Amino acid sequence: MTKNQNTSLFTAETVSQAMAQSFVKLKPALMIKNPVMFTVELGTVIMLIVTILSGFTTNESLGSVGYNTVITLLLFVTVLFGNFAEAIAEARGKAQADTLRKTRKETKAKRLNDDGSITETSSSDLKKGDIFLVEEGDVIPADGEIIEGLASIDESAITGESAPVIREAETDHNSVIGGTKVLSDQIKVQVITEPGESFLDKMISLVEGANRQKTPNEIALTILLASFTMVFLIVTITLQPFADYANTPIAIAALISLFVCLIPTTIGGLLSAIGIAGMDRALRANIIAKSGKAVETAGDIDTLLLDKTGTITIGNRKATGFFNLNGKADEEFVRLAVLSSLSDNTPEGKSILKLAKKQNVTVEKNSVGDASFIKFSAETRMSGVDLPDGRKVRKGAWDAIYKWSDNKTDLEKLEEKVKEISNNGGTPLALAVDKKALGVIQLEDIIKPGIQERFARLRKMGVKTVMVTGDNPLTAKYIAEKAGVDDFIAEAKPEDKLEYIKKEQEQGKLVAMMGDGTNDAPALAQADVGVAMNSGTQAAKEASNMVDLDSDPTKLLEVIEIGKQLLITRGNVTTFSIANDVAKYFAIVPALFAASIPGLNAMNIMNLATPESAILSAVIFNAIIIPLLIPLALRGVKYRPVGASTLLTRNLLVYGLGGIIVPFIGIKAIDLLVNSLL
Repeated sequence: MTKNQNTSLFTAETVSQAMAQSFVKLKPALMIKNPVMFTVELGTVIMLIVTILSGFTTNESLGSVGYNTVITLLLFVTVLFGNFAEAIAEARGKAQADTLRKTRKETKAKRLNDDGSITETSSSDLKKGDIFLVEEGDVIPADGEIIEGLASIDESAITGESAPVIREAETDHNSVIGGTKVLSDQIKVQVITEPGESFLDKMISLVEGANRQKTPNEIALTILLASFTMVFLIVTITLQPFADYANTPIAIAALISLFVCLIPTTIGGLLSAIGIAGMDRALRANIIAKSGKAVETAGDIDTLLLDKTGTITIGNRKATGFFNLNGKADEEFVRLAVLSSLSDNTPEGKSILKLAKKQNVTVEKNSVGDASFIKFSAETRMSGVDLPDGRKVRKGAWDAIYKWSDNKTDLEKLEEKVKEISNNGGTPLALAVDKKALGVIQLEDIIKPGIQERFARLRKMGVKTVMVTGDNPLTAKYIAEKAGVDDFIAEAKPEDKLEYIKKEQEQGKLVAMMGDGTNDAPALAQADVGVAMNSGTQAAKEASNMVDLDSDPTKLLEVIEIGKQLLITRGNVTTFSIANDVAKYFAIVPALFAASIPGLNAMNIMNLATPESAILSAVIFNAIIIPLLIPLALRGVKYRPVGASTLLTRNLLVYGLGGIIVPFIGIKAIDLLVNSLL
């Protein structure tokens, strides 16, 4: 979806929509949600009344009609620019939503009836629980989970990726999305959503911003800005008694201009746009964030849980050797390994069948008679088969087989080989028959190139990385050290992940993790940032607060960087906005009292021409700085993986010092222009 979208910040269509919405957002009921800009709107209304009254009287405090008109227009433009910043961010979201709507089409569905017959119906008539058949070339009519078969599916309409993906029943990759296309084979799918509640419908709603709520940090900053506004309101009001005492008449326009210039209008106008843009950047990375809070929280993550397989290592572990008690791989041992893997749908189980096939050992499931197959379970960490002749064959993790076996003597004979495999970074699977060990199967991992550098970047961010694996502690330790992670959870069961997350949270830390299976759902729900893979189960998607459309386990690293970029952008713009007030203070305050208190001319360090031009220049700069910063708010400040102290120093130097210098230069330049025109 997102990879084919126009990445331009401004298009003619979005700008025109945003301009129209800027006027719609002038409604007080909408403006009051932004206290800073609401007070600017009130100031504009007051100035409009003053402008009208000044046309009928020569009262010195009201000022001239012309001057008041200019100030009124400038304040009105300031409000519009603030609204435009939020509207342009929303317009970009709506444009993405329109793109998504084009992918949502009415399609024909082959619904399966209880008697096995097929009824052709519209996709909109499908209800939760219905089962439909999808064949090669068909468009999947509704969200569902595959209950039978496997297929190659084109998900480019949703994810933007042209490469097809494999979805299969009874795996953690059994979820399909309405609007995607089956390229080969056929599948039976059970509908998991009611009409109007599909994944695509939810995406459209989220992208449009209809469900966007202010995050806790955003609310806190809004309260802080409102407090600043109240403080500066009191400061401005108390200036009038001082002016009366100094026999210095101050026009209402000057007081309102001072108030508007001193309050943090820049961040007030851009705050919502920064939040919306954060979710937008997540979407452009093919991540659906269910709330702005999830994106924001990602920037504060302290601990990151990563599955070893597919994240730290390339793909899944592959079987590379069979070793019986004598250290050899005889045909009977390999055959029993195959029998124990026939019902193991994990990638490891399938790789055992492939390795056996290379050694010319194959067994068909229907050739073993009335056998009872035991599927692999994350709880037991074993799979196997109960054969018709009474033998019980089991294959699984070393410790799981150790507990299952009665005869420990043969297991102890294998310990040396197990340690050898583990010390070399491999994973040993034990094979036993009738609770007696026969040998081990060697699985091997390949660590992804460059993953060490990525973990080093996370360490610089202050993020602790934790590898989660079902491997034994020796193998886990070897891979953890080689990959450069900070900690690991070996022989991990679903409850182990959950307990680790709770333990970290009890220490006041924020935790992120990614998962795709139903057994990951509790941990995803407990984590502060839970990212479910799009290819995963519905339970995982519902438990998480983000969905990765690419199903890329390494995307957690991007999620954290996007979150940090959001927080840094907001912090930098806030710093710049507050620093701006220093220059505007030096521009307006000397202009108000210079006539009666000549000593204040020393504060006119910009050497502005007249009090009137000084106030006009400050108000003009205050207005135009908002649209000038919109690209920064939408794109975000580029994030660099450096320490907090380095980041703070850079923030203060660039946006703090820059926030003081830029207004001095800008106000002086505007003052020269204003005086040349006058």
